[in-house]
Amino acid sequence: MAIRSPILNVMIGAAQKAARGLIRDFGEVENLQVSRKGPADFVSSADLKSEKVLRAELAKARPDFGFLMEEGGEVKGSGDGPSHRWIIDPLDGTHNFLHGIPHFAVTVALEREGEIIAGVTYDPLRDEMFSAEKGYGAFVNDRRIRVAARRQLIDCVVATGIPRADKPNHTEYLKMLAGMMKNTGGIRRFGSAALDLAYVAAGRFDAFFELDLQPWDMAAGVILVREAGGFVSDLTGGDGMLTSGHIIAGNTTVHGQTHKVLSTMLAKRPRRPGEAPAKA
Repeated sequence: MAIRSPILNVMIGAAQKAARGLIRDFGEVENLQVSRKGPADFVSSADLKSEKVLRAELAKARPDFGFLMEEGGEVKGSGDGPSHRWIIDPLDGTHNFLHGIPHFAVTVALEREGEIIAGVTYDPLRDEMFSAEKGYGAFVNDRRIRVAARRQLIDCVVATGIPRADKPNHTEYLKMLAGMMKNTGGIRRFGSAALDLAYVAAGRFDAFFELDLQPWDMAAGVILVREAGGFVSDLTGGDGMLTSGHIIAGNTTVHGQTHKVLSTMLAKRPRRPGEAPAKA
């Protein structure tokens, strides 16, 4: 049985409430009002409605906490709240959603003084609530989850995201992908980083890596993987995922092997000014 604090219950309730609108709108995806934010970067009316619900529910429970939101940006906390911040993505997997692909999630994390202390990622179509709180383990619904136990990268299925050709790290990513394809049992690209990380925590994927994510894409996933017994880092092996946007996750052994492969591929190109070296 999952041990849930009042704050985690608030997060779960907010995610479930926001997801109700997503389920309704997913059934009428062709009728959504969609506007362009940039090349291949869309925001739907469902996305905006979900964020509005999340913000209202979380603010009602903790009115002094701050927010970092995909659509609404950053809102500073007040009173004792500046030490706490909600990091939310109201619809991770927007492109899947808009194309009628049933793989997307609502994800919420709570950050305290720069550390993620709780997170939930909810897949409304499968009714799977992935949740974790520091020191209490990770769960899907009421079942405890653990990262996969495989020890050899060549036996592993690894998830990733593929950046568009116009992204600054596209060429570097292709080199990393080539290295991973030679050293793994398979690569998967499902289109939702939040669910990819939740699947690593649940042992469905053995590892995950991606470049140039936003904090709201991975914040809940970071604590899910850690509380499921896994290891998460940026590409240098450090703890700067939310700042750099680069992430590797898996069990300790597979993470290390993944990091070594990626670092080897990255070491073949010149470092940018001020960039830390990738540590093998």
